[in-house]
Amino acid sequence: MAIISRGFTGRHRDESERLPPGQYLVEDFPVLSAGPTPRIPPDRWEFAIDTEDGQTHRWSWPEFMQLPTETPTVDIHCVTKWSKLDTTWEGVSLDVLFEDVESAAEYALVYSYGGYTTNLPVEDLLDGKAWIVHRFDGEELEPRHGGPARLIVPHLYFWKSAKWVRGIRLLNEDWPGFWETAGYHNYGNPWREQRYEGD
Repeated sequence: MAIISRGFTGRHRDESERLPPGQYLVEDFPVLSAGPTPRIPPDRWEFAIDTEDGQTHRWSWPEFMQLPTETPTVDIHCVTKWSKLDTTWEGVSLDVLFEDVESAAEYALVYSYGGYTTNLPVEDLLDGKAWIVHRFDGEELEPRHGGPARLIVPHLYFWKSAKWVRGIRLLNEDWPGFWETAGYHNYGNPWREQRYEGD
């Protein structure tokens, strides 16, 4: 006799349980940027991981597109209080990009075309927690949403998911990025409402 019937699919969390404190749901996809939208043609796009000892691992667009991809479906939460559930992306896990990177650094500074930066602990980029994505909802990622490629770190507020991503600099010491130097929280956990410095 089976202990669990074939029809059992587990306990589903309703939308309210998936919504961090202070957030509200949106159906659309709001566009917020710190400056003008960079337009980077794929033949000029590249992504690099720079280690703390000066080693650089670099991928052109064709090389990046040859890497194995995943299609994560995740909830995203903006510091401006909107949340969007069940967003589907396609891209390369940071675990794949870090496979041949030798580093003992604990911190990362993500940098983008256009000059944007944001900081994260390296552990928040690995173990299936982050991707460099190039498609959203089955379509190529539009420039206004960070195309041709952006970082997605869904467990943190969305400003940590840098648009127009260009690379990651690995550091021995934490180095705050654009919004972090402007008074936003250094980490940005939506479940703890870490919006601003001191939260």
